[in-house]
Amino acid sequence: MRFTRYIVVIVAFILAATSIAMAQTEPRLVVNIVISSMGANDLDRYANNFSSAGLRRIINGGQRFTNASYDYMQTTTPVSLATLSTGATPSIHGVVADRWFDYVGNKEVMLIEDRKEQSVNYSGGSGSYSPRNLVAQTLSDALAQQHPDSRIATIAVEPLSAIVMAGRSGEVYWMETLQSSWTTSSYYSKELPKWIADYNYQDKNEEYAIKRWTSLLPYDDYHNSQVSVIEGLQSKSNKRIIHVQDTPLAKGTMDDIYYQMCYTPAGNSAMLAFAREVVLHNKMGGDAVPDMLNIVLDTPRLISNRFGPESVEYEDMLYRLDRDLESFLSFLATQVATPEQLLIVLTSDHGTSPSYNATSEARERFNVRQAEVITNAFIGSIYGNGDWILGCIDRAIYLNHNLIMDKGLSLEKIQNDVATFVMQLRGVSQAVTAESMRGSYFGSGYGRKIQNGFYPRRSGDVVLNLMPEWIEEREQTRSMSGSMYRYDTQVPLIIYGAGCKAQLRNDKIDMTSLAATEAEMLGITSPSAAEGEEITIIYE
Repeated sequence: MRFTRYIVVIVAFILAATSIAMAQTEPRLVVNIVISSMGANDLDRYANNFSSAGLRRIINGGQRFTNASYDYMQTTTPVSLATLSTGATPSIHGVVADRWFDYVGNKEVMLIEDRKEQSVNYSGGSGSYSPRNLVAQTLSDALAQQHPDSRIATIAVEPLSAIVMAGRSGEVYWMETLQSSWTTSSYYSKELPKWIADYNYQDKNEEYAIKRWTSLLPYDDYHNSQVSVIEGLQSKSNKRIIHVQDTPLAKGTMDDIYYQMCYTPAGNSAMLAFAREVVLHNKMGGDAVPDMLNIVLDTPRLISNRFGPESVEYEDMLYRLDRDLESFLSFLATQVATPEQLLIVLTSDHGTSPSYNATSEARERFNVRQAEVITNAFIGSIYGNGDWILGCIDRAIYLNHNLIMDKGLSLEKIQNDVATFVMQLRGVSQAVTAESMRGSYFGSGYGRKIQNGFYPRRSGDVVLNLMPEWIEEREQTRSMSGSMYRYDTQVPLIIYGAGCKAQLRNDKIDMTSLAATEAEMLGITSPSAAEGEEITIIYE
């Protein structure tokens, strides 16, 4: 009996050692793919129309987590990309929006704007950007610090997405707004590699242009039925086509190549084609040093915002992306010696709300400008006329601290006055003051989610939470993210390759865990501000 137990212990030890050895097999090429605004249920809802070698290849062959979410309210692209890249909540990594107000000078500060730098090969279509306002180390930064020879690159349509995802390290590229040519900031490099300059000169992105958007599949094969711009749809089964009239393309925009990169599937196609060239020219995955490629697909978010997640446009974009990924995944597999050397992580920065007019009776929306004006008038009625409100950014109201100090008033008192008043506005569910978040600990509920997104140096004086399915009123915007509700916070997460076992898992995963998990798989120390616990990966 003792002998049997002894054998069992030895076998268990061998199996555990084997599992640890597999876990310590460091991938040679890590590819992070962020499909912006992809809902947690999209992979299931549209699965029957995905190709077997595209998204289904990752879905069926990877470790898929069906209960992954962000634990804060500000689920917008820059905020969540910072969480993905740093492994921290906004209260630690400091990205609370794409801009904020500086209380000293009452000036708006843009997250990535930096007049010390300029876009390389500047053509008038790109601004001056750098990562200097980023606070926390990213996964790319950590890899570059510990493996200086690693080849690291980050690409996106928009500079904000590329820079926040990358941090300070590696090659970072995005599209110029006038030509859609690939560019970078002089912070990262004083000139483009020759191959990229040639790529731009040959107008490679224009090869993917869609001047007339038609459906990839027969209309009856689509789950959605709301249509704004796709042409030529016909039903053979009398399926109703619901035409949405409030999101038309401006006249002539389909001749604008940058517009096509943003609002048609061309953006995804051009991105993945360029990503392939980045891998090839940098010889990623070809030696013993781990390399990393970060791809942020902004186009899905822009299409979802403009046309809505219920639209045929959004669905068609996913199917075209699926086909693009089919060839891209096959290409990646050829860049490493064994499958265990390739790690692909697919996720999203957030989901998105239902369209405000998805049903016959449109929902109300929150008018930000109106809220600013009437709140300023209310404070003026108590303390005298003045510009009491600097502005409202992503549902955070910024007060004029200089005026409050000049009049010798209590900032905390005015914050409370504003919070009490805005609770009377239609669509507002909660209002929490900065002083409350500084002085109290919210361990659960909406307070915790708001507090997790509060960074004292940059956050507003009063943070608003809107009621479920309420969004801000913006022109040609049917759907938005930025709430604490499940449709925004829950996202898909699949870890594929690197010896991971294909498995469906329902573990509750906080998205702060991803950076630490990837760091562990790479055999490096996590980014310095990372908070999340490493996900326990199950290996073959």
